[in-house]
Amino acid sequence: MNPELRDLYQEVVIDHSRKPRNFRKPEGANRSAEGMNPLCGDEIKVHLKLAGDVIEEIGFEGAGCAISKASASLMTTALKSKTKAEAEALFQRVHSMLTSGQGNVRLEELGKLAALSGVWEFPARVKCASLAWHTMRSALDGAGTRVSTE
Repeated sequence: MNPELRDLYQEVVIDHSRKPRNFRKPEGANRSAEGMNPLCGDEIKVHLKLAGDVIEEIGFEGAGCAISKASASLMTTALKSKTKAEAEALFQRVHSMLTSGQGNVRLEELGKLAALSGVWEFPARVKCASLAWHTMRSALDGAGTRVSTE
Protein backbone atom coordinates (compact mmCIF):
# COMPACT_ATOMS: atom_id res chain seq x y z
CA MET A 1 0.00 0.00 0.00
CA ASN A 2 1.35 3.39 -0.87
CA PRO A 3 2.34 5.65 2.05
CA GLU A 4 -0.18 8.39 1.17
CA LEU A 5 -3.08 5.93 1.22
CA ARG A 6 -1.83 4.41 4.48
CA ASP A 7 -1.72 7.91 6.04
CA LEU A 8 -5.25 8.67 4.84
CA TYR A 9 -6.54 5.39 6.29
CA GLN A 10 -4.79 6.13 9.58
CA GLU A 11 -6.49 9.55 9.70
CA VAL A 12 -9.91 7.94 9.15
CA VAL A 13 -9.31 5.46 11.99
CA ILE A 14 -8.14 8.23 14.34
CA ASP A 15 -11.11 10.44 13.43
CA HIS A 16 -13.65 7.63 14.04
CA SER A 17 -12.01 6.63 17.34
CA ARG A 18 -11.98 10.20 18.68
CA LYS A 19 -15.43 11.15 17.36
CA PRO A 20 -17.33 7.89 16.96
CA ARG A 21 -20.48 8.02 14.87
CA ASN A 22 -23.67 6.43 16.20
CA PHE A 23 -22.27 6.14 19.73
CA ARG A 24 -25.68 5.75 21.32
CA LYS A 25 -28.61 3.41 21.77
CA PRO A 26 -31.05 4.27 18.99
CA GLU A 27 -34.60 5.00 20.08
CA GLY A 28 -36.81 2.02 19.36
CA ALA A 29 -33.90 -0.47 19.16
CA ASN A 30 -35.37 -3.96 19.08
CA ARG A 31 -32.20 -6.07 18.89
CA SER A 32 -29.04 -5.89 20.99
CA ALA A 33 -25.98 -7.96 21.74
CA GLU A 34 -22.89 -7.55 23.91
CA GLY A 35 -19.33 -8.36 22.96
CA MET A 36 -16.00 -8.39 24.69
CA ASN A 37 -12.37 -8.85 23.82
CA PRO A 38 -10.64 -10.05 27.01
CA LEU A 39 -7.18 -9.63 25.46
CA CYS A 40 -7.56 -5.88 24.98
CA GLY A 41 -10.39 -5.15 27.42
CA ASP A 42 -12.79 -3.94 24.72
CA GLU A 43 -16.47 -4.15 25.68
CA ILE A 44 -19.23 -3.18 23.30
CA LYS A 45 -22.97 -3.36 22.99
CA VAL A 46 -24.53 -3.09 19.53
CA HIS A 47 -28.15 -1.96 19.18
CA LEU A 48 -30.27 -2.35 16.06
CA LYS A 49 -33.69 -1.14 15.08
CA LEU A 50 -34.89 -3.62 12.49
CA ALA A 51 -37.86 -2.75 10.34
CA GLY A 52 -38.69 -5.99 8.59
CA ASP A 53 -35.45 -7.01 6.97
CA VAL A 54 -33.80 -3.57 7.02
CA ILE A 55 -31.46 -2.05 9.60
CA GLU A 56 -33.31 1.20 10.10
CA GLU A 57 -31.06 2.40 12.94
CA ILE A 58 -27.83 1.11 14.44
CA GLY A 59 -25.69 2.31 17.29
CA PHE A 60 -23.16 1.12 19.83
CA GLU A 61 -22.06 1.77 23.38
CA GLY A 62 -19.06 0.68 25.38
CA ALA A 63 -15.38 1.25 25.78
CA GLY A 64 -12.36 -0.02 23.94
CA CYS A 65 -9.14 0.71 22.16
CA ALA A 66 -8.97 3.10 19.20
CA ILE A 67 -9.24 0.32 16.61
CA SER A 68 -12.25 -1.27 18.31
CA LYS A 69 -14.10 2.05 18.59
CA ALA A 70 -13.20 3.14 15.04
CA SER A 71 -14.32 -0.20 13.62
CA ALA A 72 -17.68 0.03 15.43
CA SER A 73 -18.16 3.61 14.24
CA LEU A 74 -17.32 2.74 10.62
CA MET A 75 -19.52 -0.35 10.79
CA THR A 76 -22.60 1.51 12.06
CA THR A 77 -22.20 4.13 9.35
CA ALA A 78 -21.87 1.49 6.63
CA LEU A 79 -24.78 -0.70 7.77
CA LYS A 80 -27.51 1.87 8.27
CA SER A 81 -30.37 1.19 5.81
CA LYS A 82 -28.87 -2.14 4.68
CA THR A 83 -30.83 -5.38 4.58
CA LYS A 84 -29.84 -8.34 6.72
CA ALA A 85 -28.42 -10.05 3.61
CA GLU A 86 -26.39 -6.96 2.67
CA ALA A 87 -25.08 -6.71 6.25
CA GLU A 88 -24.02 -10.37 6.20
CA ALA A 89 -22.28 -9.95 2.82
CA LEU A 90 -20.43 -6.88 4.11
CA PHE A 91 -19.47 -8.76 7.28
CA GLN A 92 -17.93 -11.53 5.14
CA ARG A 93 -15.92 -9.06 3.04
CA VAL A 94 -14.67 -7.10 6.06
CA HIS A 95 -13.82 -10.28 7.97
CA SER A 96 -11.86 -11.56 4.97
CA MET A 97 -9.98 -8.24 4.72
CA LEU A 98 -9.16 -8.26 8.44
CA THR A 99 -7.96 -11.85 8.55
CA SER A 100 -6.22 -12.29 5.20
CA GLY A 101 -5.44 -8.83 3.90
CA GLN A 102 -6.54 -7.16 0.73
CA GLY A 103 -6.03 -10.15 -1.55
CA ASN A 104 -9.62 -11.35 -1.41
CA VAL A 105 -11.34 -7.95 -1.27
CA ARG A 106 -11.52 -4.96 -3.57
CA LEU A 107 -10.85 -2.07 -1.21
CA GLU A 108 -12.49 0.50 -3.48
CA GLU A 109 -15.80 -1.33 -2.97
CA LEU A 110 -15.58 -0.94 0.82
CA GLY A 111 -15.45 2.85 0.96
CA LYS A 112 -14.23 4.14 4.32
CA LEU A 113 -14.19 0.58 5.73
CA ALA A 114 -11.00 0.11 3.70
CA ALA A 115 -9.32 2.19 6.43
CA LEU A 116 -9.25 -1.02 8.47
CA SER A 117 -7.29 -2.91 5.79
CA GLY A 118 -3.93 -2.53 7.52
CA VAL A 119 -5.15 -4.28 10.67
CA TRP A 120 -4.44 -7.75 9.28
CA GLU A 121 -0.71 -6.99 9.55
CA PHE A 122 -1.14 -6.93 13.35
CA PRO A 123 -2.76 -10.25 14.36
CA ALA A 124 -3.39 -9.14 17.96
CA ARG A 125 -5.47 -6.21 16.65
CA VAL A 126 -7.71 -8.27 14.34
CA LYS A 127 -9.90 -9.21 17.31
CA CYS A 128 -10.22 -5.52 18.22
CA ALA A 129 -11.39 -4.62 14.73
CA SER A 130 -13.73 -7.59 14.32
CA LEU A 131 -15.45 -7.43 17.74
CA ALA A 132 -18.17 -4.97 16.68
CA TRP A 133 -18.87 -7.00 13.54
CA HIS A 134 -19.32 -10.29 15.41
CA THR A 135 -21.48 -8.52 17.98
CA MET A 136 -23.62 -6.98 15.23
CA ARG A 137 -24.18 -10.44 13.72
CA SER A 138 -25.38 -11.74 17.08
CA ALA A 139 -27.80 -8.82 17.40
CA LEU A 140 -28.97 -9.26 13.81
CA ASP A 141 -29.62 -12.96 14.35
CA GLY A 142 -31.74 -12.07 17.36
CA ALA A 143 -29.60 -14.33 19.52
CA GLY A 144 -28.64 -11.53 21.86
CA THR A 145 -25.88 -13.74 23.20
CA ARG A 146 -22.66 -12.35 24.60
CA VAL A 147 -19.89 -12.54 22.03
CA SER A 148 -16.26 -13.06 22.97
CA THR A 149 -13.20 -12.95 20.76
CA GLU A 150 -11.64 -15.75 22.79
